[in-house]
Amino acid sequence: MRFLFLRSLTALLAYDVLELGQKFSRMHTLVSGWKVASRKVPPDTVGRVCNAVNYACALYPKRVLCLQRSAVTTCLLRTCGVPAQMVMGAQKLPFKAHAWTEVNGRAVNEPRDVQRIYGVWERC
Repeated sequence: MRFLFLRSLTALLAYDVLELGQKFSRMHTLVSGWKVASRKVPPDTVGRVCNAVNYACALYPKRVLCLQRSAVTTCLLRTCGVPAQMVMGAQKLPFKAHAWTEVNGRAVNEPRDVQRIYGVWERC
């Protein structure tokens, strides 16, 4: 868990240093091109990664928004061998956009109704 936490914290920092929040196309290209590692995936991997990212977000010195969190979660899951997708969506009224991570079509580390509330714009 400690290793995943440190990787999560480092990834949050890299996201900010590379200014991926201001350069959407670069962030999209990075996440889209992140390969799923070919390794045996223990059954608790998704939960462990989500917990590590949650702890890293709580201790990160600035507020972590959903796009940063979902990009980091997706890439870290793929590094661990889990075929995750980052999903971006929006609701019409009132307009709100959101990003989250899915594994096998199921949103992870999100409220249960996130897929019902937001229409999907993009998956990567």
